[in-house]
Amino acid sequence: MTIRDFARAAKLRLITRFPPASAKELLLRDQQIGSRLDYGPERAVELTLDWLCRAQDMSPGRDGGVSGFYRLGSGWAASYPETTGYIICSFIDQGLRRGNDDLLDRARRMLDWLVEIQFPEGGFQSGLIDAARPLPVTFNTGQILLGLARGVEVFGDRYHDAMARAANWLVETQDADGCWRSAPTPLAAPGEKAYETHVSWGLFEAARVAGRQSWGESGLRQVRWAVSKLQPNGWMADCCLTDSQAPLTHTLGYALKGLIEAYRFSNDRFFLDAAVLFADGLAGCVGQDGYLAGRLRPDWSPAVNWACVTGSSQIAWSLMFLSQHSERPRYRALACKLNQFVRRTIPVSGDADMVGGVRGSFPFNGEYFPFGFPNWAAKFTLDANQFELENEPENGLSITAAHAI
Repeated sequence: MTIRDFARAAKLRLITRFPPASAKELLLRDQQIGSRLDYGPERAVELTLDWLCRAQDMSPGRDGGVSGFYRLGSGWAASYPETTGYIICSFIDQGLRRGNDDLLDRARRMLDWLVEIQFPEGGFQSGLIDAARPLPVTFNTGQILLGLARGVEVFGDRYHDAMARAANWLVETQDADGCWRSAPTPLAAPGEKAYETHVSWGLFEAARVAGRQSWGESGLRQVRWAVSKLQPNGWMADCCLTDSQAPLTHTLGYALKGLIEAYRFSNDRFFLDAAVLFADGLAGCVGQDGYLAGRLRPDWSPAVNWACVTGSSQIAWSLMFLSQHSERPRYRALACKLNQFVRRTIPVSGDADMVGGVRGSFPFNGEYFPFGFPNWAAKFTLDANQFELENEPENGLSITAAHAI
């Protein structure tokens, strides 16, 4: 399917409940994506970072966390502990890179809030902070552990106890084969989740900061279990929130990043080879225009006619990394195409609540987070474009410089 086909689908799929005027405008703009300007990775970093700052400021609780999303018709959601956890890492990285104390202060406020809401046993809840009857869950705890570990690394022991309790809880609740089964999120279908390699990454970071190799070994045990789910064609089974036969690129992106982080932590070629096998399958799904279907089938065919924009950014980062650390130099061009496609969907003017936000789906009414801007989409887009900026060709000219495509 070409961009023109998807644009036509966007027009045909206007929802019957008559969307707000701003939604109609964005749907019409989706039809014109082929002529949209790409403002380049540097501008994308600025836009998404500013939007994430606004998401923190606009969280209704003003608690220091980051609003989970902005959605047309309902506005800003409550703070989201899970994603606030890994947004901390992006704010610290950008704050240090820019010498920007405001960004570092924002990261501290996020950390302080997360410490306040941690369960006594060390875990963290799923869902938004205002979720009914919250319970500690594996995945969210692992994502928050990423932020706590980075907080300890940069700000010191103030966050060490919270980090250690989260890491210990993950180790204690892990099954012998490496899988986590005892504390699943109520927001996903029952069953094993291979994408929890992204939880293992949290353990790797905590182990590195604290010198606790046992935490890292726990993470590696899970990733080895996840690698057992890989098929000969690179497909990873049991890798979705709700549909194991047509998983989101978002959760596939989580799984791939976890494999990469296992390699970075252990320097074991076993994990790199697994990541390349997995990435080869994903790479074959990226169109010449950077479009990537939001759900894929086990034979790598598209299962839907919309893109999960979050997953595109996540996979772009991983392909960029693998282009440098494996015999896959072509991955860089694919990563840039993915980034380029996502950049052309970002509002650059108009409503301040939307400018710099990254939508859930393309077209805007696709099935993944329709008519909404989730904070995790902005975070992963920020990171992917920063990585592209840091890895531009030696002549200083980006192959995705701003121009009409």
